[in-house]
Amino acid sequence: MKVVITYGTYDLLTPGHVQHLKEAKEMGDYLIVGLSTDEFNAIKHKTSYLSYEERKFVMESIRYVDKVIPEKDWNQKPDDIKKYNVSILAMGSDWENDERFESLKKYCQVVYTKRPYTWSSTQFRSKVDAYVKDLDDDKSEEEDGENKD
Repeated sequence: MKVVITYGTYDLLTPGHVQHLKEAKEMGDYLIVGLSTDEFNAIKHKTSYLSYEERKFVMESIRYVDKVIPEKDWNQKPDDIKKYNVSILAMGSDWENDERFESLKKYCQVVYTKRPYTWSSTQFRSKVDAYVKDLDDDKSEEEDGENKD
């Protein structure tokens, strides 16, 4: 059995994320997702809209994903590769040439998936943040108007 592993936060899932998972699954027989914990995201200075448990629930619902494990730190990848007998580490092309992944080639094959979708989760998040801010601003204006009466 050929085991593939990938890692990520997977908050605000986009078509690009799903395409990456699909491509990763097609590389082997079994796909493991190392899902960044909330604590690890804090170390990376990232915040998520969804908690780890909520993101895990979403990931386990995707047909390409066979197993979800917690990603707790940058250094666990070699141990995961050995523990799960991983043949391929699949990462998005935005991680290409990053030494944290290139250095794992001594443990398994490292493959970077294409990015056929123009979706950027960073841009998507910015749009959601702006929308939420607008809603908050509108709500504040309404409350200010009520307080004047």
